[in-house]
Amino acid sequence: MVVGGGVAGLATAYRLAGAGGPGAGELDVVVLEAEERPGGKVRSVEVAGIQVEAGPDSLLARKPAGVELCRELGLGPELEAPATGSTLIWTERGLLPFPSGPFGITTDLRELWRWPGMSWRGKVRAAADLVRRPAPPASDGSLGALLRRRLGDEATERLVAPLLGGLFAGDVDRLSVRASFPELESWERDHGSLVRGARAAVRVARDRAAGPIFLRVRGGLRRLTDALVEALGPDRIRCGARVDRIEPRGDGYSVWSGGAEVVAEAVVIAAPAFVAADLVEGFAPSAAGELRGVPHVSTAVAVLVYPEGSASALPESSGFVVPRGRLAMTACTFVSRKWPDETFGDRAVVRCFVGAAGVEDVAFEAEEDIVWGVSRQLAALLPLPERPEEARVVRWPKAMPQYEVGHLERVDRAERALPPGMFVVGQDYRGVGIPDCVRGAGEVAARLRAYLSGDVEGARVP
Repeated sequence: MVVGGGVAGLATAYRLAGAGGPGAGELDVVVLEAEERPGGKVRSVEVAGIQVEAGPDSLLARKPAGVELCRELGLGPELEAPATGSTLIWTERGLLPFPSGPFGITTDLRELWRWPGMSWRGKVRAAADLVRRPAPPASDGSLGALLRRRLGDEATERLVAPLLGGLFAGDVDRLSVRASFPELESWERDHGSLVRGARAAVRVARDRAAGPIFLRVRGGLRRLTDALVEALGPDRIRCGARVDRIEPRGDGYSVWSGGAEVVAEAVVIAAPAFVAADLVEGFAPSAAGELRGVPHVSTAVAVLVYPEGSASALPESSGFVVPRGRLAMTACTFVSRKWPDETFGDRAVVRCFVGAAGVEDVAFEAEEDIVWGVSRQLAALLPLPERPEEARVVRWPKAMPQYEVGHLERVDRAERALPPGMFVVGQDYRGVGIPDCVRGAGEVAARLRAYLSGDVEGARVP
């Protein structure tokens, strides 16, 4: 039994249904999804006759699980890279390209010296990363603490935090470095410097002839979830089936939905941590307490479609990010530049993101106010009309889990406190992106299979 029909739930069911690799026999699996359609946050909306992603728009290719699943489902030939990979950042001088380097961490100090988006004091402090001693090994700390210690406050707030914190809609001073970007900790440990670590990462990627950083399925990521649904078959997925409660029953569980009982030998909860907490409270209160400790942030996406003739107003870039508190939006994707499509015609199509840790209230403002606010700010930055031709706002309440310091330890404690035969998977636990959810689905499916076969060690949390 899988509770939740988002990417993680569908991928877990897919593995359990016989797509788990050599020797993985087919299991009888049912997915219960509360919404009327499966897919979770993978969703598109129609605006002015155009289909635009309202959730994630691509897969991080350096984490291969998502791309590998696409290929396994026959979607390999449909994978495509963005038409442009460059990202801009908002500054008081306007939109500027990032200095070269991963995560906003420069690999070329000469380029940083010429970059007009920071003060000389901030640049000198960032360059000091090359001579500062690495911190001794310690327990988990915040992403912001690491960045500020190595690069200083200005580089952290103006260059790195808008990218890294933005991926979680979070505050870098609260996010766990080990749960969010553990490579940064290893860069300091192994190279003594984030700048040298970034340079080494670039060299490795170059030597491996690494391809695009991001990929998507042509036509939208909905095709990935649709392919999973098709592979599972209609008999295995029940939509509009919100789970009301779960009760232990002998060696298995009773799962109740809409007054109907489904008996299962094992259950995977592929839902937010707060939903999982409610479902296990009655028989695993310790696990429920840990799960409730995962904070969440609400966000919203404003999709704007401008009139014909506006496409050239957008720079040759995938979009821009915004330092905390500078604009109403936290980031903007130039959809018609990043993912050009003939249905766009000569229209500029953009997505603006609002709401984040500390500013969640923006996501719940009236749709008219959100559209007016972001479109006015866009018009001040770019030669766009003051108003789009058509717009739509999609809200995502409590959609972004916050991997605060100690998050992985919290998840470990929660999983170990669950009774045998019960598992959790999804973005709330060990990675927010689609590739992490797919990887987690495979791991949980393998543990569930081990449990059913009596392999106690294989069923345990690693």
